[in-house]
Amino acid sequence: MGTYLITGASGGIGAATAELLADRGHDLVLVGRSAERLAKVTTGLGSGAHARTQVLYRDAAGSPVPGASPAGRRGAVQSVVLDLAEPRRLEAALAVAGLPERLDGVVHSAGIVDLGPVAEQDADHWIDQLMVNLVAAAELTRLLLPALRAAEGHVVFVNSGSGLRARAGWSAYAASKHGLKALADSLREEEPRLRVTSVYPGRTATEMQRKVRAQEGGPYEPEKFMSAATVARVIVNALETPRDATVTDVSVRS
Repeated sequence: MGTYLITGASGGIGAATAELLADRGHDLVLVGRSAERLAKVTTGLGSGAHARTQVLYRDAAGSPVPGASPAGRRGAVQSVVLDLAEPRRLEAALAVAGLPERLDGVVHSAGIVDLGPVAEQDADHWIDQLMVNLVAAAELTRLLLPALRAAEGHVVFVNSGSGLRARAGWSAYAASKHGLKALADSLREEEPRLRVTSVYPGRTATEMQRKVRAQEGGPYEPEKFMSAATVARVIVNALETPRDATVTDVSVRS
């Protein structure tokens, strides 16, 4: 079994990916901003269908969180609280987080969105989205490269249709996602022993989509969108592709 780190793991596509990988018995490192939300995900992975999974909670300093209890030997789930809005602080946080020395995969699923026309998007709107969606992914990848190289691992960037085509009102978000594609393409050439995949989902039934619909002035009707579990299945399929091939780019539409 492998070891996979997932950002944005407290909900949406990240949490759905964690569930599928837990079903396969892999060890997981779940990264998110909210300790409370991460605790709910890790607790869920330690019960029900995942009852044989060992759950290990750690804070950003690497210290075990009271209340964690091993429940088996199938796999381990480590929860690490990180604020990706502050990429300059990631190196210090990871240095004390007690991460594995080998990572079979990293799934960059974290992201934020804030719509608006260029005329109304001030510097803070641009900086916020670029920091979380692009700079943090680049910095985290850099810091995790030794562990990825040790396992000849796989990096998955959860991009967006906006990473392929920009539309009115989506300039800052689309710029961050176009940059994420450039990061993935460059990494693929620079690290030939790693596999690198970009996944471009269309509209997906997540809390991010709820915010998008509110900013667009429309109702949020999740039944009209893909489920996070569907996108997660595409991600896991890419991770499980035999070593003689790499899924480099995949678009997913409802």
